[in-house]
Amino acid sequence: MPEVLKAPLAVEFPFTRSLGPVQSAFLTGLRERVVLGVKTVDGRTLVPPVEYDPVTAEEIRDLVPVATTGTVTTWAWNHEPRRGQPLDTPFAWVLVRLDGADTALLHALDAPGPDAVHTGMRVRVRWAEERSGAITDIACFEPYDGDDTEVTVPAGEFENPVTGIVAEARLDYTYSPGRAQSAYIHALADRRTVGERCPSCRKVYVPPRGACPTCGVATAEQVEVGPRGTVTTFCIVNIKAKNLDIEVPYVYAHIALDGADLALHGRIGGIPYDQVRMGLRVEAVWTEGARYPDHYRPTGEPDAEYDAYKELL
Repeated sequence: MPEVLKAPLAVEFPFTRSLGPVQSAFLTGLRERVVLGVKTVDGRTLVPPVEYDPVTAEEIRDLVPVATTGTVTTWAWNHEPRRGQPLDTPFAWVLVRLDGADTALLHALDAPGPDAVHTGMRVRVRWAEERSGAITDIACFEPYDGDDTEVTVPAGEFENPVTGIVAEARLDYTYSPGRAQSAYIHALADRRTVGERCPSCRKVYVPPRGACPTCGVATAEQVEVGPRGTVTTFCIVNIKAKNLDIEVPYVYAHIALDGADLALHGRIGGIPYDQVRMGLRVEAVWTEGARYPDHYRPTGEPDAEYDAYKELL
């Protein structure tokens, strides 16, 4: 039985969003070492501020400064900080109700150990040396022994307000493809494409899933398909991907390999992007030492009739 594979994977992308007047003022304030909350109709001050009252759903715009000191309402110790977290040494995640606020703000607390953290402890903001108008302008919180609150009141309107942010989203995980897809990947290393047939409906799934999604029964019978196939649908890519050395525009397509009942996706090459079409007959192109096809190119055969692949769209 072939080895079951596993590999570390990361999904990462920048999330870009524009800011309304409330969030813009809040983040611009952080850049200027000011913490702003928003006051609701019933007189509560919410930090972080929101644009609509969570009770009445009315729009709220009454921004007020609160203190940079506050009280821990609850906490959890982080023994192993991960990439991109506020501190690179063990720290506590804390909810802090800043003085003058009625809600708590989530952030990191720099403390020597979990024994030094407790609900009700007093803390204050530690500002980042360089600030740009983001929640990371608060580097973290730190223990505070003083009794005084620290409130900075802005003098008039902020200049150059922050109108948008880019947040880097990233998910790190270990993926194991399991028995069926491990066999599929091992076969690709030998330049073969192998699917599995459902014992009930007899459909051949590529890549195999280990079970038939239609019948719900396990699949085990391996079936070699291809190496040629038919383009069923496709899209033209006009945005260059990070770390991908392919000139735009290029085409990604769903390709139904001969003998398969499920289309897989692959890049189309060897033909101008504006000549790719449904029904185009293609074959895999392998590069030296590759474990999977680099792209698919036209075979020169006549296009497949629509009826031959319409059930695979």
